[in-house]
Amino acid sequence: MRTLNSHIEIALDHYARQIEEHFNSPLFSYTGQIHPAFLVSFLENIESVVDKISEKARRNNPYGNPKRLIVVLSTPGGVAEAVEKMVDIIRNHFEEVFFVVPAAAMSAGTIFCMSGDKIYMDYASSLGPIDPQVPNPEGQLVPALGYIDKVQELIEKSSANGISQAELLMLQRLDLATLRRYEQARELSISLLKEWLIQYKFKDWVNHRTSHPGTPVTQAEKEQRAEEIATNLSDNKLWHSHGRMIGIKKLTTDLKLEIEDYTNEGDLRDNLRPYSELLTEYSENQGLPVLMHTPKLL
Repeated sequence: MRTLNSHIEIALDHYARQIEEHFNSPLFSYTGQIHPAFLVSFLENIESVVDKISEKARRNNPYGNPKRLIVVLSTPGGVAEAVEKMVDIIRNHFEEVFFVVPAAAMSAGTIFCMSGDKIYMDYASSLGPIDPQVPNPEGQLVPALGYIDKVQELIEKSSANGISQAELLMLQRLDLATLRRYEQARELSISLLKEWLIQYKFKDWVNHRTSHPGTPVTQAEKEQRAEEIATNLSDNKLWHSHGRMIGIKKLTTDLKLEIEDYTNEGDLRDNLRPYSELLTEYSENQGLPVLMHTPKLL
């Protein structure tokens, strides 16, 4: 097994180095759930990337863009508060962040991507509705928006005198503190997405490209656009499912979100796909909730 693991690590490093060469920047991959329990390891891994950048410079073989980090992200989602701290850590060291999504970055992973200067996807990649996961009274992570929507439905039924006795009993047993925690998670997710879109994703959006081409983009217009994207991505009635996979076509046409499409970049795809699949399979075989990776220096 040690020999097999060694070969897997060699293959991961190989693919990661090819992707680094494509972007001429350091790479860090995150595969798995986003949770505060993994923040210490996340910090250590980001600092190891910073150390590697310094070591390459010392060897007179520096990255062309050492202040840009390439984040290869694959996640089912997680806790919004953890995303906020992860962004703080990354932005302390890097001026630019490019997110690459070979498969899917859902829920809190979508929020994480919105903190990037660019998002790279191909035709098979997906983001998801920004439905943060929060711990229920039993400590299990549950989608916040589904809980809030159900409570709102019961309240509306009660107001219209159309609620059943079983539903009324459920409403009476409602923990208001839990409900408020879920509402706060939703509000934080929307707030972070809007803030990061304006600060990072829209920073180079200086002039209009479609409507009124060439005219300057105002701060108010950036705020309005960020509000529209955040509202749409947090609308359960629009997506109907916490696990809805939103592809690049819908993101760029319906949400008008600028995405870098690498579908026709054969060399990049040929390295990203096996790299992502190997990361996922390795983490599953090892029983790891999270796998973080950056290639070793040769």
